[in-house]
Amino acid sequence: MEWLDAFILGLVQGLAEYLPVSSSGHLQIFREILGIDLPNDVSLQFDILLHAATVLSTIVILWPLFKRLFAAFFSFRRDADFWYVCKILISCIPIAVVGFVFKDLIEDSFNNILVVGICLCVTAALLCFAHFSDCRDGRLVSPEKGRDIGWWDALVIGCAQAVAVLPGLSRSGTTIATGILIGDKRSKVAAFSFLMVIIPILGEALLDLYKMVSAHEPVAGAPGTAEVSVGALIIGFFTAFIVGCAACRWMLSLVRRGKLVWFAVYCVAVGVICILWHCC
Repeated sequence: MEWLDAFILGLVQGLAEYLPVSSSGHLQIFREILGIDLPNDVSLQFDILLHAATVLSTIVILWPLFKRLFAAFFSFRRDADFWYVCKILISCIPIAVVGFVFKDLIEDSFNNILVVGICLCVTAALLCFAHFSDCRDGRLVSPEKGRDIGWWDALVIGCAQAVAVLPGLSRSGTTIATGILIGDKRSKVAAFSFLMVIIPILGEALLDLYKMVSAHEPVAGAPGTAEVSVGALIIGFFTAFIVGCAACRWMLSLVRRGKLVWFAVYCVAVGVICILWHCC
């Protein structure tokens, strides 16, 4: 992988992680376009690196909230912030189960452009359902309309995140749409969606690092591996981080204003192209 390929994939990840268009699906699409053919394990390691970069951008953009929640949880104050973190932990249970039980099956699907196309169309349907369920008399309700995220809501949104590991099924789009569909406040659900992904992504990154170290395998880009250079790793990481910061802030605004439905058109268009590409 050349540095320009890494820059493009970092750009794609930074945008698509937050916008409801599926980062994993778009990474696979652009690998096809750029002709990047990496072994599955190396490709997955690079994707995890890019996801870690966008996790860092989430922490930066939501730093005041993140710092407050972090302090509340580890001080055991038992206040609203403490229980909010507990809800985030509850939301991570479904994806942990899916990751441990179906990890190999999920990784195999990441190289299937047909799966990406179908899942992008499903993403579009979810965005449409969420939009119209949030309308009254043809108008969007206030972003403060609805309830705060409860324990059951956290688990349901967590299940949506677990399903969204499929490439093409947008994680942010699926979790935010699910939150809106079950009646949560639009003003609250986006931040919850972005915070709940931090633990699974960092956990996956640490687990992969542990496996590589324990097996004495070189990481992607280390001396002796030709697939991804160190320079490409650095460029991909910082591109995803910088673009992710801008996209995260933009997405928070879009959710409050109820503008996600327009991404459904894009998802359908790209999904159909992916399906035709596979069939042809």
